Amino acid sequence: MKELNNLYTLRVFEDRDPYRVLIRTILSQRTKDANTDKATNQLFSKYKDIHEVADAPIEDIEKLVKSAGFFRVKANRIKEVSHIILDYYGGIVPNNMKELLELPGVGRKTANCVLVFAFQEPAIPVDTHVHRIPNRWGIVNTKTPEKTEEELMKIVPKNLWIEMNDLIVQFGQTICRPINPLCDQCPISDLCEYYHS
Repeated sequence: MKELNNLYTLRVFEDRDPYRVLIRTILSQRTKDANTDKATNQLFSKYKDIHEVADAPIEDIEKLVKSAGFFRVKANRIKEVSHIILDYYGGIVPNNMKELLELPGVGRKTANCVLVFAFQEPAIPVDTHVHRIPNRWGIVNTKTPEKTEEELMKIVPKNLWIEMNDLIVQFGQTICRPINPLCDQCPISDLCEYYHS
């Protein structure tokens, strides 16, 4: 559950560089989009690539990413992950779930974000919206993001996985909000279990 937070939509991931997507997603854990934007922009405006980040003083990284919250933990993770990618992967971010999950601070949500937003590989990143909304609709009945991902993979055609997160996040931010959802504006309220309860 520690990774359960708002993901960046496809529009925000205009820079599809795998390293930047990975770092941005690590910074996004347990914070708001605006905080992640600020921290990411500050980090990469000073340090342009993985080599510069890996060589940067930890105190400097902490200052640059402070707005993302948990900045000491995140700064250490960023530096550690950067060194591992340089030392074990030749500076290339892995493009598979198994190796991504071996990186410190990378759980399924972060790994799925990298697969989808950097590599355009079919995966289902599960954030608060993607966990909450299918449960509200009644198409899944799950308690954890991992289980939601597993169930959605069974029922959603694979060719829709990449677009799914972006669409559900937008829907969750505008209509199916966590508090006071706008059910009267929802185009599928007739099919929604939450609406009928």
